Amino acid sequence: MENNFKVNMNEYLPLRDVVFNTLRQAILKGELAPGERLMEIQLAEKLGVSRTPIREAIRKLELEGLVLMIPRKGAEVAKISEKSLRDVLEVRRSLEELAIELACQRMTDEEIEQLGERQNDFKNAINKGNAMNIAETDEAFHDVIYLGTGNDKLVQILNNLREQMYRYRLEYIKDEDKRQILIVEHEHILAAIKAHNIAEAKNAAREHIDNQEITVSKNIKEQEDIMPVRGRGRR
Repeated sequence: MENNFKVNMNEYLPLRDVVFNTLRQAILKGELAPGERLMEIQLAEKLGVSRTPIREAIRKLELEGLVLMIPRKGAEVAKISEKSLRDVLEVRRSLEELAIELACQRMTDEEIEQLGERQNDFKNAINKGNAMNIAETDEAFHDVIYLGTGNDKLVQILNNLREQMYRYRLEYIKDEDKRQILIVEHEHILAAIKAHNIAEAKNAAREHIDNQEITVSKNIKEQEDIMPVRGRGRR
């Protein structure tokens, strides 16, 4: 894969954070492919920086689960596996159900109105078709729910899981056939929260995550079936 990403300097961020954000986006967009080795010297030359911020960025990416350190080989982009997907979504499913229950009980009218605004942003993003923007507006929709719980510890835990969820969220959104379904699922969640119907809201949240798991698992299996064929040089 040809890597066309480049570093975008930000006067408000330290260089190590700029490099980290650049590499993270490259992985999430697929510009750095699963299984691809991360060579410090090559990346430093490409981005026009020293090896130190590259090394620091790789360590942070490893903590997020986006990079693996292989003994005697070095760093490589982590593959998306069914087990890692299942592990992340099992945790997310439980946390989302708790968040939805608390949000139904505690969200104010103003917060519910804000949730409706984020849903409109999400629909607009889907109409424009940019996967990264869709993922970001999807994330913003769920953030309103998390903050609406009024539980700082729960929000902190969900934020810690955010980066690992984001990769699977983006993988799901790449499937254009599923995007309209996402709108409907969000509408179900929004309507249930407006009605303060805890049971319905939890069912809607569970369905939302279950559909993501089914679709991404299918995509992973298809990619695993293709990879050995490519390895033998076939088309």
